[in-house]
Amino acid sequence: MARDQPALEATSRLSAYLTVGAISPRVCYLKAKQAAEAIYETNALHRSEKQTIKPLENSNEASAEQDIQRWISELAWRDFYRHVIADRPDIVKGTAFNKVADTKVHWSYDEQDFNRWCQGQTGVPLIDAAMRCLNQTGFMHNRLRMVTAMFLTKDLFIDWRWGERYFMQRLIDGDFASNNGGWQWSASVGTDAAPYFRIMNPFSQAKTHDKEAIFIKTWLPELKAIKPSILHDEAKLRQALSTKGELANVDYPQPMVEHKQARLYAIGQFKG
Repeated sequence: MARDQPALEATSRLSAYLTVGAISPRVCYLKAKQAAEAIYETNALHRSEKQTIKPLENSNEASAEQDIQRWISELAWRDFYRHVIADRPDIVKGTAFNKVADTKVHWSYDEQDFNRWCQGQTGVPLIDAAMRCLNQTGFMHNRLRMVTAMFLTKDLFIDWRWGERYFMQRLIDGDFASNNGGWQWSASVGTDAAPYFRIMNPFSQAKTHDKEAIFIKTWLPELKAIKPSILHDEAKLRQALSTKGELANVDYPQPMVEHKQARLYAIGQFKG
């Protein structure tokens, strides 16, 4: 889906305007519904009067209609997290919605690891590209927010509150409720959070959503000459960056953790 590809300008970019109140979620919802209705009417014109009017599952119109509905659901999530805070005001003080899950986990407070994540020096191309993009532009694609948050909390196992605070310091669309909800979701300590065993693999995410490594190479120019097949494979990347590898002279660090091992450790922690 185009909106999941960070190299494309396929998102609305309205989040900053929503955050400062330049546009209301009600206006966004109204315009989205009007667009969906227009698409539905276009579909109807292509059908005979005897046919049952249904969305054309394989048509461009149907795809656009589904994209609109998904976008509306994101507006709903935005409001949902506001209601969560209204119900649980202690969340604004750093409390997890799921206190049990949060307190039984032994979070790391390694400042060196955290700073490497902040600076985009983890050795994981998609993570580093996303963080450098954030640091330079104040914006990060929604999918990358999930991937970078899961990497910090479930690969490096650093307290989600550190990442939440850093995002609020950097994002031009920084909104406490949405940002907090997103971080608690990624760390599996929030309401309706991602299951603790759901841990995004940053290499497979890059292969799926940045297949040609366009986004990665935009923000990591030192990797421009490297094939996507290497950038999207942790083992191949480690080998290529080794002292005897073909990329030994490239100024880029080795991945700071092995994802498979980090994933198993995280699952073990959440299981208790």
